[in-house]
Amino acid sequence: MSSPIPAHLASAPAPLVAVVGGGPAGLLAAQRLAEAGYRVRVFEQKATVGRKFLVAGHGGFNLTNGEDAAAFAGRYGAAGALFQGVLAHFSPADLRQWAAGLGIATFVGSSGRVFPEAQHTPADLLRAWLRRLAELGVELHTRHRWLGFAGETGLHFSDEKTGQEFTLAPAATVLALGGASWPQTGSDGHWTPLLAAIGVPSQPWLPANCGAEVAWSAFFKDKVGRAPLKNIALSCGDHTVRGEVMLTDYGLEGTPVYALTPQVRAALAAGGPATFSLNLKPDLAPAEVAQRLARRRPGTSLPAFLASAFHLKPPVPTLLRELAGPAADLTGSLTALPIPVKGLRPLAEAISSAGGVPFSEVDEHLMLRRRPGTFVAGEMLDWEAPTGGYLLQGCFSTGAWAAGGVARLLAG
Repeated sequence: MSSPIPAHLASAPAPLVAVVGGGPAGLLAAQRLAEAGYRVRVFEQKATVGRKFLVAGHGGFNLTNGEDAAAFAGRYGAAGALFQGVLAHFSPADLRQWAAGLGIATFVGSSGRVFPEAQHTPADLLRAWLRRLAELGVELHTRHRWLGFAGETGLHFSDEKTGQEFTLAPAATVLALGGASWPQTGSDGHWTPLLAAIGVPSQPWLPANCGAEVAWSAFFKDKVGRAPLKNIALSCGDHTVRGEVMLTDYGLEGTPVYALTPQVRAALAAGGPATFSLNLKPDLAPAEVAQRLARRRPGTSLPAFLASAFHLKPPVPTLLRELAGPAADLTGSLTALPIPVKGLRPLAEAISSAGGVPFSEVDEHLMLRRRPGTFVAGEMLDWEAPTGGYLLQGCFSTGAWAAGGVARLLAG
């Protein structure tokens, strides 16, 4: 729950809290603080708030996930230990309850992902959310670019509408400026030198949840183009993810590819080969695959046999020809087809980014150690998570956690 204004401040003007960034983390921090009685002003550099939130809903409006708490925290990699407390403070159940409070009912899909009921769009939720913020007295200032810190507590802004610059000295600040993917939404990582100016370093930005590049032949590109491979298992090192991938002219994309981005990135950074292993029939044991292959009659074409024995249709035969060659061991090719990865897609195309403010630079409440009173939330922090509801949940939860930190600070 949000912390109330302390009794000794109840008769005085409520302290002002500035939130810089109008994405999910910033807006939820603003709501929680306004509900606790603080005056809140949100500053967003774009003409509207929630742009990346709306873009994230284009591929399916996946708010969170119904996975159990222990496994959920593990999705945040090295930051998982910290996220256990953050998720407990604002859990997936809390997120669903929050959405319901805005009139947006949700349900858990067969994959565990949590979606709003079919009639609701991301724009519906954002409109309802903005109405709630207005009711709470939250002031939204769009087209305001943060230029850096001023003095011990001040913030320097540029009003892009008027061209004027000004300084604000709030009682506390929440920075929620996003990472560096989808820069057209305002998440461009421009803030890193502003924090560096006060001695706060940032880890380099790297693409996360992005496509992988494969050096397909011209024949393969012309023959296949863009085609799905369903019900597969994709591995990189010791990690395996099941699902559907999409063959594209540049390589591969899809949930399993995105989930394995950290492993691919690490292999490429180490200078070694990055290779996917593709299992086209993960529900069949290799021995069963071998038995079915042994039944192939002489003269039966490979495409016809794969379709009848394994229900594998184009583009699988072309994929096998591309990666395994005509004299391939089909048992190995169908269950562990190696796909060499030459690189990852550019950061600007990635769904999310790795990098940002290290957790060593903030305390347990996400307050900057080098600037007391300034808190950091959302994708500004150096964490990453796979798609499937974990990204949005991480942003919401860190926003709520930072708001709690502000309330504790201002309560003394």
